Amino acid sequence: MQKNDNLYFTANCVTKLFGTLPGGRAVNSYTLTNGNGMEVSFINYGATITSIKVPSVNGPVDVALGFDTLEDYIHSFGLPSGPYFGSVIGRYAGRIDGAEFMLNGVEYKLAANNNGNTLHGGKMGFGRAYWKMNQLQGGENPSITFAYTSPDGEENFPGELTVEVTYRVTEDNRLEISYKAYTTADTVLNLTQHTYFNLAGHTQSIAGQQLYVNAESVLELRQDGVPTGEFTSLNDSEIDYRQPKAAPLSIDNSFVVNNDGAPAAKLYSPETGIEMTVFTDQPSVHIYVGGNCFGQLKGKDGAAYHTTSGMAFEAQNYPDAPNKRNFPSSVLKRGEVYRHNTAYVFENKEAE
Repeated sequence: MQKNDNLYFTANCVTKLFGTLPGGRAVNSYTLTNGNGMEVSFINYGATITSIKVPSVNGPVDVALGFDTLEDYIHSFGLPSGPYFGSVIGRYAGRIDGAEFMLNGVEYKLAANNNGNTLHGGKMGFGRAYWKMNQLQGGENPSITFAYTSPDGEENFPGELTVEVTYRVTEDNRLEISYKAYTTADTVLNLTQHTYFNLAGHTQSIAGQQLYVNAESVLELRQDGVPTGEFTSLNDSEIDYRQPKAAPLSIDNSFVVNNDGAPAAKLYSPETGIEMTVFTDQPSVHIYVGGNCFGQLKGKDGAAYHTTSGMAFEAQNYPDAPNKRNFPSSVLKRGEVYRHNTAYVFENKEAE
């Protein structure tokens, strides 16, 4: 390993200081690269993805929205509707109805941070947590592992929960994400990654990009975004993307994907020729475009973010599964191990 002031180098890995939290703890930036020129950067604040640079016929394109400074990431969580750019979401991704659930006969009341419901883990959530960098592996297919221990009772969820998230950049331009967690007491858990993608580059609009989703139905939602427990067929629907078509400029839906090893979703930019394919072992991909806070955000590289700046593909269990018996169980029992795998695969096609 080589050291140069605040930079540390290992094969295909670079570490540098990104900023300092108000309490004095240092937040580092870690960059992994493969032999094809794909480059992904992370910080240990929120185990956040800050940049994904993908090779294209016209050079590298940064396809992930983000900020230049730690202060900007911290400030964004104070907005009326924070964007959660690139962060790991937990303990529970999506909404929990009425900010409460029952488990083993005990009622747990959570922070009502979204119209009387709990969203993305509550007031703080894992996206604002200080994660420990546990392992940095260089060489071919470099990887990094972040770990966080959520205390028993944090956000009023039961059990001390230990989470590990491993990011790996492979030689065939895959960004693989593996989650592992265990708890000291029965709890509920739903982890995801909240990167916003724009395959034309993060300074552009997703307008004109092509979306495919391998789903026959979506979760039926109330006006406040909480699932009713029913499913809505996509037949004859405007949001049926089983045949690729123009990406929506506003959407906030959980697609029930066929996670049998086939692609869950795809996004393609005719402008750059970059196609991204999403693979996951989770039952849903929540697709989101249209953050109403984006008009207040100045992103990295001086970008003026707007409502169509990016699209999130949140691979996860169903929102509000703790309160819906017909949804896949979200309970992680003491002695069990939570595992979840998602991959974003990038390919270069002929730009139009």
